[in-house]
Amino acid sequence: MAPAANSAIESTNRPDEWKIEQGINGAKLPFLDQTGTETVKIQPHVWGELTKDQAAIDAVGNRDELFRREREGWKGYVEWEDCPEKREKAHRILTSQTFPPNPEYQMGPIPDTNPVLPGDDYKAWHAAIGGELTTAADDSWAKVLEEKHPDMLHLLQFPYNGEPPKRLTASKPVTPNPLHFVRNHGGIPIIDKEKFTFELDGLVANPKTYTLDDLMDESNFPRMERLITMQCSGTRRIEQITLYAGQGDEVPQAPWAEGAIGTAKYVGISLKKLIKDCGGLINGAKHLEFYGADTYFKAHQAMNYVVSVPWSKVKANEVMLAWEMNGEPLPKIHGYPLRVVVMGYIGARSVKWLYRIKAIDGPSLAPVQSKEYLYFNQQVGKHNQRPTDGIQIQEMPVSSAILSPWNKQVVIHNGSIKCKGWAYSGGGRWPERVELSADGGFSWYAVPVDQMSKKHKWTWRTWEFDLPCDVEGWIEVVCRCWDNSLNTQPLTVRAAWNWGLHVTSSAHRISLYSMNKSRPMTKARLEMFEKTGSPLAPLSYPEDFVTQELDEYSKFWRVNDPRDVDD
Repeated sequence: MAPAANSAIESTNRPDEWKIEQGINGAKLPFLDQTGTETVKIQPHVWGELTKDQAAIDAVGNRDELFRREREGWKGYVEWEDCPEKREKAHRILTSQTFPPNPEYQMGPIPDTNPVLPGDDYKAWHAAIGGELTTAADDSWAKVLEEKHPDMLHLLQFPYNGEPPKRLTASKPVTPNPLHFVRNHGGIPIIDKEKFTFELDGLVANPKTYTLDDLMDESNFPRMERLITMQCSGTRRIEQITLYAGQGDEVPQAPWAEGAIGTAKYVGISLKKLIKDCGGLINGAKHLEFYGADTYFKAHQAMNYVVSVPWSKVKANEVMLAWEMNGEPLPKIHGYPLRVVVMGYIGARSVKWLYRIKAIDGPSLAPVQSKEYLYFNQQVGKHNQRPTDGIQIQEMPVSSAILSPWNKQVVIHNGSIKCKGWAYSGGGRWPERVELSADGGFSWYAVPVDQMSKKHKWTWRTWEFDLPCDVEGWIEVVCRCWDNSLNTQPLTVRAAWNWGLHVTSSAHRISLYSMNKSRPMTKARLEMFEKTGSPLAPLSYPEDFVTQELDEYSKFWRVNDPRDVDD
């Protein structure tokens, strides 16, 4: 037999060619440069082996001595902001070697592990600095295992980012400490309360240093207690990632779902009272800059976590310094012994492990404030973004989420689908109405007030509702919220997309497969599955019994016109 005509032709396809062509693993797609006479393919970068210039690193000096413990009882803390020489040495260490690349978790498959992402690059940066940061990753994970619920979903092992599973996110109006989401930017400093001090300086009349006992002295500072919902700007980011990839730094852009929000009762004092104790602001001070004891890395630079809020926010008594969370001392993972709580703002402004507040004349120039947590126009991206193109995110907009059922779930019901979720609006506004739709947003049902938790100025409202649904097959359930200012949510994720993948404020949409058992045919079919033992789940598995006998089939066509016609 003659060989096939194409037997000598070798395939140029890769084994995963079909997936690549369908965009299922978009990170492997080449860019197309069509600016010339011919299209040029720009292939994705391939990282080589890690390198290290040990001589250059050794020339910097003894890392254990350079970055040694600076304060007794302050494990894991390094002062960077007032030590430019130390920062320069750290920069030389970091630029004298290469590190694991940032993982691809947006345009490629997300790992099915818990932790989802290990944070190998951040672990390596801390280890490279050494000294007080040598064990930062291990110490952090130990605190996670000690203080958080075993069912927490670990999106990023280090720096730790974790949220509760959907079934526990809003199971109570006040979130238990072990189930409250955690969004860290570095390690977890372990600070002895008895050795703790913090300073308030900058543009104040009389800079002062305080102990925790000073702050807790009610004869000097009235006690403040508030029930507050804290929300990460990345809440529901996975919806943006799934449709349209964006900036992919695993720490600023962790793949959060609906659990990056929680409510707790905090006890502390008003920052406004403390500033008054320092004689007030001077020389045109308009912002307060907060310093956290954790170490953060950006562009081969080591720094402390630093952000700011305007004086107007503080003046309104909407910024507190807290040492208690839900009736207990702050957990170490949540900022013990002292943290900032900024009401109604993005969680990134509520600095943990607070050791300094500085009064300044403008917004902080620290990278977290000036270069991150920015909301860009949709035409701004990797090819053209500048920090000045973004809006610094402060107040959180109105948002909501469906926690049950889950996306792509099959629901067997009798004409209504039991739904649960949360709704929230920042800036001191509150959810006034929650609405659900079972037809993609054409008709809406309001959740009755008695099926929503009590309203408060600074908190979410949890809700549950039996959503009327007569139809069967794939449906789209949508949830939206109206706050007391009549702000509501854009209806599509596309309308909310931005390069930083922040503030997924669009109406929450999930796809469900509806089986309405109140319909006789559906009830009979479900009984058949049970009788025959044929698998009902998963949905896509074909049934292995006859769904209609031949006699019934033939009788139908004897009574009804056939599908085809004779003429």
